Amino acid sequence: MRAFNRFYTRVIGVLQAGMHDLPYSLTEGRVLYEVAHAGSLETGELRSRLDLDAGYLSRILTRFDGDGLIIRERSAADARKHLVRLTPAGREAFEALDRASTDDITRLLAGLPEDGRERLLDAMRAIRDVLDPPAGPRTTLIRPPRDGDLSWVVHRHGVLYAREYGWGRDFEQLVARVVADFDPACDALWIAEVDGRPAGCVFYIRKDGTTGQLRLLLVEPSARGLGLGRRLVEECLRHARADGRERVVLWTRDCLTSARRVYEAAGFRLDSQEKGSENGIEVTEQMWSVDL
Repeated sequence: MRAFNRFYTRVIGVLQAGMHDLPYSLTEGRVLYEVAHAGSLETGELRSRLDLDAGYLSRILTRFDGDGLIIRERSAADARKHLVRLTPAGREAFEALDRASTDDITRLLAGLPEDGRERLLDAMRAIRDVLDPPAGPRTTLIRPPRDGDLSWVVHRHGVLYAREYGWGRDFEQLVARVVADFDPACDALWIAEVDGRPAGCVFYIRKDGTTGQLRLLLVEPSARGLGLGRRLVEECLRHARADGRERVVLWTRDCLTSARRVYEAAGFRLDSQEKGSENGIEVTEQMWSVDL
């Protein structure tokens, strides 16, 4: 992390005396940004947003005041508080800084291929999501498959089940065979998205003339608790009814407790179980079914 921080601060130039060849430091640029976007901002709120020492912020505002960039005035609602807003010169300074920042980013991205830009932006979103998870409601979607989704299913099953249960490459190869046998002419697949990114999946397989099979239910750890597993299973059962099936079966293992709760809530009942092994780890194989 420290190596990345050293690299990235050099790339975006925050260690220079002035950002984007303008006479403002990173902190001064952030002060201009916050005031410009708020229109008028109380100094205590400004200090809280930027987590700045009161004395440091006061020195920045004194410099801006002397340069004619801001106006400081008492709040009409509370005379103990002071408000800060930009003057026309301050607005011009902010816009120059904003244009320079946009130009620098444009030059940085211009030399990258399209897939490189997508990888860069995805990585930035991932870092932010992990270190500062969204506080508001998350956007969820259950959709049909798109190009690239099949390989995503195999990859995420291999990674997650190895990490969480110690199952190895043989299990990943089993998933790959299921995916390879997927026939869009008679089978179906749904992908769950959270905030525009894949976060889960389930397959419906037409097993015989009266029976459908639910396979490869998965929900990413970061998306659990949002009800996606329930929605994926419900989608599978609705499709099975529309496909004229009388029954849906599934194969699972007893250690997958969260999935088992979803199956039970959807009406599935345990038919049989037996001992098995995966990557040298003892497991209990289970067959479940529900009549439609």
